[in-house]
Amino acid sequence: MRRFVTACGAMTLAAALAGGAILAAPAPSAPTQRTPSAHVAGPLRLTLDPASQTLLHLSPTSEPGFDFAPGDRAAERRGDGYAQIGDLHLRLRMAGSAGAWRDFSSARRRVPVRALPAGGEVLARADLTPTMGEGMPLSIERAWLRQRGGPVLRFTLHNRGTAPVEIGALGMPMVFDNIITDRTLEQAHVKGSFVDPYIGNDAGYLQVTRLNGKGPALLVLPDGRTPLEQYRILHDAKEAGAGDIFTDRTPRRQTFEGFYDWMVASSAMADKGQPWNPATGFTLAPGERRSIGVRFVTAPSIRGIEGSLQAAGRPLAIGLPGYVVPTDSPADLFVRSPQAVRGISVTPADALTLTEVAGPAGWHRWRVTGKGWGRARVAIRYADGSVQSVHYYVTKPLAQVSADLGRFATTRQWFDDASDPFRRAPSILTYDRDANRIVTQDSRVWIAGMSDEGGGGSWVAAIMKQLDHPEPQEVAKLERMVDETVLGKLQVPGGGVKKSLFYYDPKAFAGYYDKGIDWTTWASWDRKQADDPGRSYNYPHVAIGHWVLYRLARHHEGLVKRHDWRFYLDHAAQTTVAMMRDAPHYAQFGQMEGEVFLEILTDLQREGMTARAAEIEKLMKARADHWRTLAYPFGSEMAWDSTGQPEVYAWMRHFGHAREAAVTREVILGYDPTVPHWGYNGNARRYWDFLYGGKVARIERQIHHYGSALNAVPLFDAFRRDPADLHLLRVAYGGFMGGITNIDRDGFASAAFHSEPDMMRWDAYSGDYGMGYFGHAYAAATYLVRDATFGWLGFGGAVTAGPQAIEIVPHDGARTRLFVAPAGQWITLAAGRIARARWYPATRRIELTLDPASATTPAAHLSVEAPAGGAPYRIDRGTVERGFTTIALSGAPTTVVLAAR
Repeated sequence: MRRFVTACGAMTLAAALAGGAILAAPAPSAPTQRTPSAHVAGPLRLTLDPASQTLLHLSPTSEPGFDFAPGDRAAERRGDGYAQIGDLHLRLRMAGSAGAWRDFSSARRRVPVRALPAGGEVLARADLTPTMGEGMPLSIERAWLRQRGGPVLRFTLHNRGTAPVEIGALGMPMVFDNIITDRTLEQAHVKGSFVDPYIGNDAGYLQVTRLNGKGPALLVLPDGRTPLEQYRILHDAKEAGAGDIFTDRTPRRQTFEGFYDWMVASSAMADKGQPWNPATGFTLAPGERRSIGVRFVTAPSIRGIEGSLQAAGRPLAIGLPGYVVPTDSPADLFVRSPQAVRGISVTPADALTLTEVAGPAGWHRWRVTGKGWGRARVAIRYADGSVQSVHYYVTKPLAQVSADLGRFATTRQWFDDASDPFRRAPSILTYDRDANRIVTQDSRVWIAGMSDEGGGGSWVAAIMKQLDHPEPQEVAKLERMVDETVLGKLQVPGGGVKKSLFYYDPKAFAGYYDKGIDWTTWASWDRKQADDPGRSYNYPHVAIGHWVLYRLARHHEGLVKRHDWRFYLDHAAQTTVAMMRDAPHYAQFGQMEGEVFLEILTDLQREGMTARAAEIEKLMKARADHWRTLAYPFGSEMAWDSTGQPEVYAWMRHFGHAREAAVTREVILGYDPTVPHWGYNGNARRYWDFLYGGKVARIERQIHHYGSALNAVPLFDAFRRDPADLHLLRVAYGGFMGGITNIDRDGFASAAFHSEPDMMRWDAYSGDYGMGYFGHAYAAATYLVRDATFGWLGFGGAVTAGPQAIEIVPHDGARTRLFVAPAGQWITLAAGRIARARWYPATRRIELTLDPASATTPAAHLSVEAPAGGAPYRIDRGTVERGFTTIALSGAPTTVVLAAR
């Protein structure tokens, strides 16, 4: 959910509740008079602070004006309590004792380090012990080195005492310039970077990618045996618990996610969540040393990251199509490493089976089959004793996941209390999975108000489920909800959409409100605020409701009964126009689910409703023309956001602005990675929406918030236009599949997963999940691809390669869309389902087998496009009407042949 931030100087919920502004920088410490030392190490130039020898700047030599480190914040971030790259956090005790752990931090109180002789490959060296704090039983030496063509940061811990010392936690702060505070959107894209972790144990790394998506990218790799066991937030002073010194003074807020510790050991952190990797510690005997550290390597581009990992001698794992595995759709894991594989195991043992099969030269290949449900970790053991973790999530078959979602939403979340004073019945409201009940009131009134993202998410998910999986009983309930509640109460005359049906009015409803809830914050809107139609982000949700019912009425028989298709398409159009009329301020920005407006326009044109179509196209062109004047047209209520880009991309494509669409695509890749981890793979960055839609409200990197699936939509489109760019498809598929891990075994859908080690679980509120399910349902498709390295691949389907034909059986859940990459053909069905397809390379022919007819689908409505250029294939049967070929179905499967014209 995005709200109440119109510039970089706005406030987050947490700060607003506390009554304070959030962007004022702390008073800087007095600057040192000593000159920072600059060094060149291969493609990187680094500058060290002269007193602490911590990192001030880290720039590509090819672009010295850009800084991966927050160098332009150096003055305000100087002094005690500000973590830097080169600092160290330790939790230790004397081994064998039952005594309390003691914490040490080189950043807590700055004491000048004792410089040691340097020269040759040693750029700088220091005794770090004095600044670690009193009572440190180890001596710690830090060195900055130039090795293998790049900089290396290395710490050496030495037990000079007579008793063994147990290290229960060791963290290296990773401080990169992800601070949006006090920057315009353009400045943020030019200067800023985001960090994505691969929490892969000994094979772990960080990738630091620029917000604009341009190269070079930075990789932070282990030096020696330095596992990335855990990636842990550094809380700021307001968040930190008593005695917590593993912190950073920079305030965390919507404009700053925070910095993190690369945790080499974490067993003493006493976390409550189930960790990504087993928590470990280690002991140093008297006289023993251990060195840990990181290397900094550049990749020429984001797409070049995996090649750079290989060049650096790192083990490389590539899961295809990804790391979310439905039990009916096995995946493949390809591994390439300079070390021989000595074994592989799965935790829990019954979650997955891995069967080694023949792979490409130089690669191990395992067929990965889901057996259980939920999280799973694959541990690959190498000859040198190192262990690589690859993180998977096992789900039910996608069609069953969809059925579970629809059933849960229309039963457990169905609200039909005719006595409700806010007239929310009938509807589907937010659900609290901890309490297993509907949320009828919350101080953030929109959560119980059926609008905004946090309140509209559940019913949007329920209605999008019907697009490809209509269930008559569910459709009947949703028709009633749209007719009686959306049109009758949520929408104002002319199509405007209120911000919330629920509000706070203790005079009118004195006995209704829970006295245990704090109703004094700005989030407890009164009726006037709740009735305001000026928030454009509410309009796509309502437009989706009308549009889906139009599609069901137009392409199926007997499903929609209250109104005809014209009624729903007209109300979808009215809602679109009303957004521009009643909410013009926020409508200047891209909207989450904004692709629905393009679908509405296309359907109006198909139906010959030319006047309404022309009106909408004119309104949307004005938005697109404005976006073309901006270098990075991705503004929103927030200082930076990841939900406007998909709609910006869609309209740039529609109006033929290829350059602007390409900029948008690359920006998405800047915050949307592919890594061997189901949670981060395709996870479009979001870290503030637990404040607005979650039960546990805090700033935190969210795993598969709705942005994951929404940002998959333009990347899928971009791949269909450039089928040679497999990176686009891999990232898109990661977000597409990540967006269904939120749905539990009963069908409850969580807003997002809490990534911090103290929780590591799904949030209990359904919140704004429905926006993500829009992206998943809208993008559901199967892709048949041939890769030069990995051969024939099915994204969303099972591939069998025969001597004459390649067969693919869709498992994407919808089975209504198929892209055959070698032919460049995008096949979609508005009605009907694909049972299987065959591609004949010699004749370049596609053969579709469609499911038999059903009571509501007596005919298939099929269309074919060629997004990458060329002509769409000709369909060998049917009649053409409104851009679809109608093919009569029977009680047996129907075969359709598509061939070049």
